[in-house]
Amino acid sequence: MDLQDQLKNLFPDHKVEEEEQIKETEKGIWIQDDPIICKYEKRKGKPITILEGYTGADEDFKKLAKELKTTLSVGGSFKDDRIIIQGDYRDQIMNILKEKGFKVKRVGG
Repeated sequence: MDLQDQLKNLFPDHKVEEEEQIKETEKGIWIQDDPIICKYEKRKGKPITILEGYTGADEDFKKLAKELKTTLSVGGSFKDDRIIIQGDYRDQIMNILKEKGFKVKRVGG
């Protein structure tokens, strides 16, 4: 006789509610209608890729930034509602975002 059975014997009227199990996988990122702008710049002679135009929560955009950086194995940052990725990775980033269901618009070069 385990603890649950003993508790049922002591408190027959009590109903045990099943706890919702929260999976620690990625929570769904909010996908917007407007396209995310993917552009290329050079700063101090070095190429960077900038993503901007996301209208969802900053936390979702930060998660997306981290996922892109780890997938591409590059450095980058999240500043002023922009994701800045070191290097010219426009094609790879656009493919990753399209697979996730985002609309992406390529700007520049």
